[in-house]
This record gives sequence, C-alpha cells and structure tokens, in this order.
Amino acid sequence: MPHAIHPEALNALIAGETGAPAMLLGRQRSGDCVIMRTFRPWAKRAELVCSETGERVAMQRLHEAGLFAVELDAAWAERAYHYECVTSEGRRECYGDPYIYPPLLSDYDLHLFGQGAHREIYDKLGARLRRIDGVAGVNFAVWAPNCYKVAVIGDFNRWDARAHIMQENSSSGVWELFVPGIGIGERYKFEVRSHNRGYQAQKADPFAFQAELRPKTASIVCDIDAYAWNDADWLAARAKADPLRQPLNIYEVHLGSWRRGDGDQFLSYRDLARQLLPYLVDMGYTHLELLPVAEHPLDKSWGYQVTGYYAPTSRFGAPSDFMHLVDCCHQHGIGVILDWVPAHFPKDEHGLNYFDGTHLYSHEDPRQGEHPDWGTMIFNYARDEVRNFLTANALFWLKKYHIDGLRVDAVSSMIYLNFSREDGEWLPNEYGSHENLGALTFLRDFNEAVHAEAPGAITIAEEATSWPMVSRPTYIGGLGFTFKWNMGWMHDTLRYMSRDPVHRRHHHHQITFALLYAFSENFVLPLSHDEVVHLKRSLVNKLPGDCWQQFAGLRLLFGYQYTQVGKILNFMGGEFAQFSEWNEARSLDWHLLQDEKHAQMQNWVRDLNHLYRAEKALWQRDCDADGFCWIDADDAEYSVYSYIRFAEDADDFLVIVLNCTPVVREGYRIGVPGAGYYAELLNSDARFYGGGNVGNAGGVHSDSIPSHGRLHSISLRLSPLGILILKKKTKRLSLRDRIEFNSPDSS
Repeated sequence: MPHAIHPEALNALIAGETGAPAMLLGRQRSGDCVIMRTFRPWAKRAELVCSETGERVAMQRLHEAGLFAVELDAAWAERAYHYECVTSEGRRECYGDPYIYPPLLSDYDLHLFGQGAHREIYDKLGARLRRIDGVAGVNFAVWAPNCYKVAVIGDFNRWDARAHIMQENSSSGVWELFVPGIGIGERYKFEVRSHNRGYQAQKADPFAFQAELRPKTASIVCDIDAYAWNDADWLAARAKADPLRQPLNIYEVHLGSWRRGDGDQFLSYRDLARQLLPYLVDMGYTHLELLPVAEHPLDKSWGYQVTGYYAPTSRFGAPSDFMHLVDCCHQHGIGVILDWVPAHFPKDEHGLNYFDGTHLYSHEDPRQGEHPDWGTMIFNYARDEVRNFLTANALFWLKKYHIDGLRVDAVSSMIYLNFSREDGEWLPNEYGSHENLGALTFLRDFNEAVHAEAPGAITIAEEATSWPMVSRPTYIGGLGFTFKWNMGWMHDTLRYMSRDPVHRRHHHHQITFALLYAFSENFVLPLSHDEVVHLKRSLVNKLPGDCWQQFAGLRLLFGYQYTQVGKILNFMGGEFAQFSEWNEARSLDWHLLQDEKHAQMQNWVRDLNHLYRAEKALWQRDCDADGFCWIDADDAEYSVYSYIRFAEDADDFLVIVLNCTPVVREGYRIGVPGAGYYAELLNSDARFYGGGNVGNAGGVHSDSIPSHGRLHSISLRLSPLGILILKKKTKRLSLRDRIEFNSPDSS
C-alpha cells in the first residue's frame, strides 16, 4: 500500500520512540496523491473531515495500536481538515492534526537564544496560546538538546507520550509542536527521552506561566496577557524617578505567614490585596518586598527552592490574582519587590535538574554544580542558554507582572567558586582564581537588561563580602545593581544593641564603623527574616534588660535605622515587637496588639515611617557623603551618638541624638548648624510609644555657645535608651504644629 510505513519506523512510532513524527504523520504528498495519517492510541475508528464542507472520509486502521491512514487526491493538499474518532469507550472525539503547522520559533529566535540574547524568549518557549489560519490551539516548545524524543503529555491526550511527539526545530535542541483545539487550563508536562543512559522522565515546563497546586507538579496553560492593568500613572512616574534620591522603606513579607484565614488557611492574593495593602498604607511603607513567589514544592522552604521560575505559586491563587495584588499596590502608591533566586535550584525530578538526561542547567562536576550547604544545584552561568533563561525571567516579572524591583538572593554564592568550600572542593577559573566568571557576566548582563528595559525598576544584591562596586554601573567595572544590602551594618548594629548597656562604652566603634564605608555602595539597611529565625531570637528578644528596656531598646534600634545613611528594610512582625521567632507555618502573633506595649511599638514604627517619607533629609542624599555629618561620634563614656542628616537643600536638615544607656542625661549639649528653635519631631520616649515621657517640652532654643566646632548649640534632656529627632524652625511650634510633626507633648 502506498501509505504503508517501514516496519522499523512503525514500531518506533507505536512504542513512542520516534524523534521525527512529522515524517510519518500528518499530510504527506505522494506523487499526485495526498496521504493522511493520524495516531490516536485509544481510537477504534477514525474519519477525516473537511473543515469547510463537512465531507467525511473513513480512514483505514493500519495498526491495532491506533494508527490510521487514508489516500486522497491532490485537492486535499490545500483543504483545511480535522479528524474525528470513536474511542474504545464508544465516545466520539474531534481533534486537529498537529503535524501540518509551521514552527513558532524562527531561525532568528533560535540564534538569539543560542547566543543568550533573546530577552523575550518566554513568549516563544513554554506553552503559548496561538491561532494559525483561524485554528486556535497551544504551541508547546522546550529546550532539551540531548534528547532523541520529547512529547507533550496532558489531560488532552490521556498523558500518553505517543500521542503528541514533538518536532526538533532544526539542530537547536528546541522541540516544538502546535496542538490545535486545546486552550487555557490544560494540564501538561514534557516526557523526555535522552540519548544519555536511557534517561526518561516527565518534566514540568521550565517556562510554564502557571503550575498545579502542590503536591501536584504539572504545568497549566495560562493566558497572562488578558489582565487589564490600571497602573499606567504609577509606571510612568517610576520611569522618571531616580531611585537613589527617593524614599525606600520596605516591608518584607512571607505571604503564607503574614496572616492566616479561617481554619488556618492561606490568604489568597486577592485576600492579601484587601488586608495587607491597607496595612501598608496605614503604616506608611513605600514598598512591599515578597519572599519568593515563584512556584516551589515545599511551604517550609520559604520559596527559595524554585521549581517554576515563570509561575507565581498557586498556593495563593492564579496568575491574574497575583497581578491584581500588584496592581492594587501601585494604585495605592506602594511598590512591589520580589525576592529572586538565580543562585541555585532544587533537585526535584520534575524540575530543572538533569532535565534532558544531562546537567543541562547546572554543572556535571559537583565541585561546580552542587551547593554544599543547601543540597541544591548551581546554575551553569557559562552556558548562553542558561543565562538567557535567567535574564529573560527577570525581565518577565518586571514586564508581565509590573514588578518594581528584584532583590537577588545569595549573590556571594554566585560570584565565588569557593563559596562555602574547603581546598580541593572547588575548581578554579581559567586564570587559576576563585571568581565565577560566568556568574559575573550574567549579573552584569542581567542588570544592564533590567535598567534598559524596565525604566525605574531597581535591583538589590544580597552580597555579604567586600566585593567592590556591587552597586556601581557596569561601564565603570561594577556589577550594575541599584542597591546592596549592608550586611556589615546589620551585624555590627545587632551585636552592639544586644550587649548590656553597661558594656556598650567598650564597643562604641561598632556603630561608628559603618560610616567609614557607608558611601562605598548604595546601601539598604536590612533587618530581614534571616535575623529572626533558627534560634537567633526575635528583634525584641535580642535586646538586654527587663521588658521595659527591651521595648525601649527596640524603639531606639528602629529610630537609629531610619535616620542612618541607606534605604530601609524590615521584616514583618518586628513592627509590633513579636516575641517569638518567625515561623513560616503559622500567622504572625497579631493578638499581641491587644497588649498596650505592642500597640505602642506599632505606633512608633508607623510614625517613623510617615516622618521618614515626609523628611527629605532622611533619604534624598543617602548615596552622597554630604548628606551625613557627625556632631559627636566619640562619646563612648556616655554611649551617646549625635549626627545630622541633610537634604539637597543644605538648610533642610535633621539633628539626631541617640542615648544608648538606660540613664537620663540632663543638660547634654551638642553643636548645631545654626540658631533657631529645634523642635522634637519624634521622641521615642513619649508615653504614646510606651516611654516615660522624658523630653524637652517639644523642643529647645539654641544658645550662642560654641560646641563641637559650631557657633551654636542646644542643651537637651536625653531620654533613657531613647532617640530624639529634631528640626530647626524659625519659632517655637504650637500644639497644632507639634501634632502635625508627630512630636510628643512632653510638657
């Protein structure tokens, strides 16, 4: 018969072993005839149907496994058609022919991807809704260069890997297939069969836009372009702003444990928009930073072991629900930052690990490819396609989800080949050194792409070493990040504040040292989730003394953080002095706000936030050495620090004084920049915040008494374990003014 198939090819097709199904199936020209073949393993009978006229032609069953064929005249070469079959259960099914459609990816797409330069590869790989000649369906594409066969499996083909075998697009290693007649909501995976050691597995789509709710692991066809955004004004304003000269006061949140719903269930993205967003606005934060929301297998991983880099986790709802949360934040003036994890990925079989029977995304040698601390795989940044996967992923979140910034996790582990490794456990680079050259190239490319294609978006590095110029432009040799976490400031500050005040005089430099390098990078001052877990204790429980001293010390800590050089980040729960360590498995202890001292702490943080946003001196020159000046950095005897923060207008400044002992300091004199009335904008010892109301009756007039190298000075009453924030006014403030400036009435 002219439509017969060679026995070996037939056996390979029936067994699902062929890597070139279009040579056997679909529409084949044979002289003046056209041969149509379809393989439907569960079909008993099949017909070919002309989609335009409805003409039906019975097909011959070539093999009991479900292979059907028919030979027709050449006119059918131009006709649109589909198949109808009767299944073994007696049901009728209508389906299209996937082997007659051209590939979505062009040679240019494949060239760019191979060069690591396709910044929108997420629009081509994965499962993308597509319409060809009026026929709607889904285009599946996956990179698996070491496979001899890849099939897409799902509910639409009974998860039978013989039904939709994909075609390799040239020699690129990209496999592709358009499946007509299916759409949004279809569950699917890729079945891969490798040249290497007979490896066979069912893999989730690396570019899937949606994933099943854990513990299930299939990918889901999703349309993320249908959401109607309402944040154009926000994005336009962001594009014009200089983030270095804007307030940045970040509230870091783990969505699964910020608050729980009825029955201790997760709040959905839309629930969080209704509950979390008003809280952010009321408290005065500028930005919300989310611990990783990309799909991950375990709740207890906090999200840092990502299996679905392009899919927001289904724990809290659909992709459109996450878009709604971001959109609502923007409409209420709140930016959104994502914790992003390009440093490593987990070993879960359905994920990236050993994807095509080789270490496609990682290194084969465990000295380069496996993280010794976390039991995870390290990306192979030297491979162009891997860098493309990650860079495009960053742009994906910024463009498709309108995210305002990415905090890049574990940068130190990326840039050092010997990170957390002993001698003999790592491989040097081509120059014999320990720098990961591929990772450095990736980070620079990533930052350049973000700044070029997402105007106003920021990148923040969690980098804990002395690597130079992390937050400096790539064109002068930097890594290109907008900001860097100041881990040195965090460690020194918490060590100092955890000491008994009687000993602090001997460690005075732990506070002043940070100013020696404060302008070497663009810093964020983090008091993050990492500091309140794993027996490190909560912030309030790190502090010495009785309960009153602990709460006063926490107010002092926050006041110091907000008035220092750098942007601000705080983890949820600290703002109301949660006693217990953070536990990702349960809600924060919101019931504590029924206790006055916790509500008073929340009042303090709320007023700090609003003052921070109102006073340009606290953020306008964070990255400029002229924005900070010590008044007295050397009073170790009294453990008092005093300094000035300046806005771009040098006449707009704040005077800050910290008393780090539980002793009231009477008549404490400091030099000030000019004559006038210095109003207390905030006093952490106000009764409203839980203090003893030790203060200066709302403010003090300067004296013409030289001090600290200045012609004018003020004499202050310093509260115990307290901070004063003062601003020069032309006259004494009225009660109305003091309320407006959040000043405690301590008269």
